[in-house]
Order: sequence, then structure tokens, then C-alpha cells
Amino acid sequence: MSGTIVHQQCRTLPRVLASNSYSCLERGASHHTSLGSSRTSQWKRLVHTARAHAAHPHHGHSSRISRQDIDHIQSRELKHDLRLILRNTAQPVAVVTSFMPGHAAAGSSSQRSSSTGQNDAKYHGATLSSFTSIAMDPYPLVAFALRVPSRMATTLSALAPSLPPSAHTKSASSHSSHMVINLLSASQASTAITFSRPDLYPMPFVSGSHSEKQEYTLSKDGLPVLHDVVGALSCRLVSGPIPLHDLDYFGSGIGAKVKEPELAAGCVSSELFIARVMRVEKVPTTRNESAASGEEESERTFPLVYHRRSYTSCHPRSGRRKD
Repeated sequence: MSGTIVHQQCRTLPRVLASNSYSCLERGASHHTSLGSSRTSQWKRLVHTARAHAAHPHHGHSSRISRQDIDHIQSRELKHDLRLILRNTAQPVAVVTSFMPGHAAAGSSSQRSSSTGQNDAKYHGATLSSFTSIAMDPYPLVAFALRVPSRMATTLSALAPSLPPSAHTKSASSHSSHMVINLLSASQASTAITFSRPDLYPMPFVSGSHSEKQEYTLSKDGLPVLHDVVGALSCRLVSGPIPLHDLDYFGSGIGAKVKEPELAAGCVSSELFIARVMRVEKVPTTRNESAASGEEESERTFPLVYHRRSYTSCHPRSGRRKD
């Protein structure tokens, strides 16, 4: 993020993982300590043998470790090293909003100024761990991934067009949007947490004792636009979801049969969604803009980002050069 410095906000996610100074395998050995010294020693021998095999794959090793075990351990180390790199890369935080499964057909196209509470239960949202713009010309496209199974993935899969993109490209502007991508502002860490924890907030638009009321306005397609965000994009899916657990699917084309995921314990499967930006929404605010201070305005116009497992933001350096 050229020309910016990371500025920690008051709200951060709890640091639930162990120190990064140990590899995931070494942490696994520490975890097995509670199960007995024999189990711990066995795990450490397995790790040592796998690393020796990786360094000298053509040398023989007396351990009983299998090729499958070696591949599994090396895969875990690769993912661990990748996570360390990505933690040092700030990512924008966005919330995708649409309907609860089964409510999409009942969506209203009329706009209202604020939520009434009567229909809050039919709307849903999910914090995106990955979101990016992938094209501007000839059509503005964005992409994001959702964990499956999840209610948002179920809704968007049901809304996705059954025809290939070329069949509706020229007339896509006449179709309604399927979702709104809300890019959160610096002061909305609590919003990101609410929409990322369906176990704690199963109905995120319904205010309760454990969540703040989510202020929103409906777009002309009847989709929630969150208040005070940096920006909101009404988007329409260009195709069905792409299963990220099945690499063969990419060479088979749209409509190919998807393999069932074969995942190790603790791993999750995801689907990739690609959508066309149909409209940039006007962002509603919950406060009087004319009375808002410069500091408050900065909080709304600067983005919320995720960096080193914490929600943070960025602020310009004084006198920095503008491109």
C-alpha cells in the first residue's frame, strides 16, 4: 500500500493462533505433548524424516513414513508459509449482502430509506476473506470466494444464471443485480465481525442482545446497502460458482460434473464467484454530513483492511506525493 502506513484501530480480532516463530508441524508436536511423550516423539520423528526427504529425495530413509505422509506434511508446511506471507499483506474488507436462502424470489425492487425491522430476517450478509477487482474493460468484473457449505453460497448459487456468459452479455444491463459488495470503512470492524460469525450472529440484520443494529438502505433491486461504507457495488453473477477443490473443473468448462471434495480434517472447501459490476450505489450515512467533523469523515472514507490477523486502517502520510 504505497504511501500509507498501517494504523491500528481500537477493535481487533483475538489472536488465537500460536506464535509464528514455530512451523505448523512443530506446533503440532507441542499440541501432542498432552497426549503423552511417546506420541510427541513419534510426531517429531515424522516431521524430521519428511524434511530430510524433501532435502534429499533420492536418499533412503529408515523410517516407516509413507509417501502419502510426506506429501501431507509438505502440503501443511507450504500452506503455513503462504499464510505467513499473506498476513503481512493488507487486504480490503468487504461484506456481500443478498437474501437468505429461499427469499430471493420475494425480493422487493422498491427502495426504502432505512430498515424497518419487519423484513430484516430475509436478508443475509457475509464478510469476504478474499475480494478483488479482476477487470475493468470491456466489462467491470470482481471476484470473491465463499466457504461451502454456507447460506450465502447457497443463495448465490441459486441466483446464478444457467446460461454461459456470452448468452446474456449484451443484454446484461437490463437484468437486476444478485448482490451488493459493501467495502467497509475504517470504523466498521464490528460490522466485519458480525457478518463473519454466523455461529454468534445467525441473523445479522436482526438486532439482538449480542449484535448492533445494522443500518441499511435497499437498492432499486431490493438488496441491502450498508450505511457508512466506503463504497457499495451492485453486482450480477456472470456464471455459476467455480469449485476450488476440483482443479479438473477448470479444463472441463461450465456445466461439467463437479467432483466431491476430498479434504483432510480441519480443511474447508470454497467456491469462486465472478460478478459483473452493474452499478455503483450512493452510500447512505447515519449522521448529518454537514455536521460531521474532518476526523469522522476520514473514518468513513478510509477503508477497513485486514493485516496480521487484525482489523486496521490506513492513513496518508503528511506531504506524500499524489499519483
